[in-house]
Amino acid sequence: MSATYGEQDIRVLEGLEAVRMRPGMYIGSTGPRGLHHLVYEIVDNAVDEALAGYCKQIDIILEKDHSVTVKDDGRGIPTGIHPEAGIPTPELIFSKLHAGGKFGDAGYKVSGGLHGVGSSVVNALSSSFIYEIARGGKIHYGAFENGGKLAIPMEERGTTRRTGTTVRFQPDATIFETIEFSHRTLAERLRHLAFINPGLAIQLSDKRGELVTDLWCYPEGVKDFVAFLNEGRQTEGEILHFQEDMKGFEVEVALQYNDAYSESLMSFVNCINTIEGGQHETGFRTAFTRVMNDYARRMNLWKKKESLAGEDLREGMTAILNIRMSGPEFEGQTKTKLGNTEARAIVDSAVAKHVAIFLEENPTDAKRIIEKASRARTARDAARKARDLARNDRTRGVSTSLGGKLTRCASRKPEECEIFIVEGDSAGGSAKQGRDRRTQAILPLRGKPLNTERAQLAKVLKNKEILSVIQSIGAGVGADFKLEDSRYGRVVILADADDDGAHIRCLLLTFLYRYMRPLIQAGRVFLAQPPLFKVDGKRRKGKRSVAASVYAWTDAEMQAAVTSMDSGVVIQRYKGLGEMNPGQLWDTTMNPETRTMLQVTVEDAAGSERQLRTLMGDNAELRRNWIVENVAFGESAEELTTMNGG
Repeated sequence: MSATYGEQDIRVLEGLEAVRMRPGMYIGSTGPRGLHHLVYEIVDNAVDEALAGYCKQIDIILEKDHSVTVKDDGRGIPTGIHPEAGIPTPELIFSKLHAGGKFGDAGYKVSGGLHGVGSSVVNALSSSFIYEIARGGKIHYGAFENGGKLAIPMEERGTTRRTGTTVRFQPDATIFETIEFSHRTLAERLRHLAFINPGLAIQLSDKRGELVTDLWCYPEGVKDFVAFLNEGRQTEGEILHFQEDMKGFEVEVALQYNDAYSESLMSFVNCINTIEGGQHETGFRTAFTRVMNDYARRMNLWKKKESLAGEDLREGMTAILNIRMSGPEFEGQTKTKLGNTEARAIVDSAVAKHVAIFLEENPTDAKRIIEKASRARTARDAARKARDLARNDRTRGVSTSLGGKLTRCASRKPEECEIFIVEGDSAGGSAKQGRDRRTQAILPLRGKPLNTERAQLAKVLKNKEILSVIQSIGAGVGADFKLEDSRYGRVVILADADDDGAHIRCLLLTFLYRYMRPLIQAGRVFLAQPPLFKVDGKRRKGKRSVAASVYAWTDAEMQAAVTSMDSGVVIQRYKGLGEMNPGQLWDTTMNPETRTMLQVTVEDAAGSERQLRTLMGDNAELRRNWIVENVAFGESAEELTTMNGG
């Protein structure tokens, strides 16, 4: 580092150079999430054409050379010379940040694009970027290369009767950790877009092996979405669906009850999945609770002094809230929380109006909902004492409530502390001895946790293993959970790398998703990755042969380790964490300097809901069909431990 700091040290990043220097600022990361974000940016532009009423089909093609083609039948990007920039408009849009048709009212009334950087960012992070625009009876073609450098200026290449925009880009392998796209990840996001854009056909074709093609088109939109989410459940009543245009907002809601004990509400704003909620969700919940209580009292279905709580009224509800508006403002950790305060009042008014009409016209369904909420209230009251115990053990003493199972760490700063939830007493003992006592707490589990997907909270809180997790984290449970009260900045699940370990990870992730979801949304839940093999042998070092040990997490790594040895090779296959001594467990799995951990995320809430219901629910046939279609028998069961891309 230079000892001087002067004017010459100040850099001005021109054009797309800033994107290539700091890609994480624009797409979140250079890992798989950021890679797939490139596709979403181009697809979202096509969806904006659909929102404007000009696009009926979008085709996404995964090419053999790791490039992606996105084609729509919209109006096509304007191709004339831009009056201010003096260059063809497509070249301006694809090479300049904050250039697009989403900043004024003339281009798009409603758009998911917030900053006008989408296409240009994709260009900046691609080794090749080609566009073809069909507009005005002509085909216009142009290309960029090496991060946005103009390769072929826009030119005419024939005539056509169709309209639309086609973009083909190849991610830059020098920027991204991988340029291998996941068909499944893209499919789940694209299916969502088809659900919330009724009548829009979205097709995904994968040419990288044997051709695989998926086509999604849902004429009834969010009604089809609710039916999809409730597949395999016993539903109660018909789907309530309504739309309302009010003061520049388009509000659409679809909801239906099922036999589950949890609520599933997904919200969208201009096709953006607002996984952190926001003002529109607050308006929905407030109006629904108020109208239901008013009806229950007026019809003498609820006579107690205290009103039914919103969580009771929404137990077993699957709902989609979809709004479209101009000028959305997003906040929160992932920028997916709607901050516009006016959205709350608009949604409140629309929901109150249509739910009141539904109750008056469907008294049988209304009575069923109130009775279901009453049963939920009774169960909640029965669980209150256990919940109070679970929320805070400071006044009761951890040795009593946890039976001495939790081994605390010395630090009391949550941001630097982590708790390892460890499978088995044997592994728990090794973890206690090998840990960093200042920042790492250990909670061994002596048995399998309850499957919380099939149980009410009252039963959940009677399970000793689940109760110990709640008490150790110390932030409450369910509706009472408060992220800021968590004693740990990381919750790490450490289980054997076998089928039983995968099952325990499933059970714990199901509980955390249902009752402590903010932990996952804040990125605080991790899966530890213990090694599968230890390879001992001898290697040549100069003229001498010295002993060497290598840990391996996959068969390929194990084979590579064997190949690197000269003689005396001994392979140890770890059947469980209990076979590792404290030093080995620290070196491979717990040491922040050398360990590998998977962060659990929920990018696709609908996919997570459906996967939980399939794997952990009561429908055995649904689960068997999923296993047949998705599990390669004889390989790792790690697939079962992820919440859609952990």
